[in-house]
Amino acid sequence: MTEKKLQNICQNSLKDNKAENILSLDIESISSFADTIIIATANSNRHAKSLADKLVESIKDHKRNVINVEGKVESGWILVDCGSVIVNIMKEEIRDFYDLEGLWGENTLLNNINQ
Repeated sequence: MTEKKLQNICQNSLKDNKAENILSLDIESISSFADTIIIATANSNRHAKSLADKLVESIKDHKRNVINVEGKVESGWILVDCGSVIVNIMKEEIRDFYDLEGLWGENTLLNNINQ
């Protein structure tokens, strides 16, 4: 499976399960640990957990492996490591505080999936 297909699986799962403000960042030229970061907003800790669980299920349904899932539900931030694609599911206040989009820079933006 290509990286683009994995990105699409992740984005579709997040969108289908009502994640908000889904962004994809191309970090291939500036990072050694991944090629793409996807950032999505959850409206609660429970929603973040549900998004992560359904994302992992969708990835496995497509015969791909998830390397690791990190973050506690109470933290408001769950990271799903799919190898070349890293997915960050965050509550809005956590996302605003850490500003990953700003950290990686606007030149990395691949797309913004608006609901």
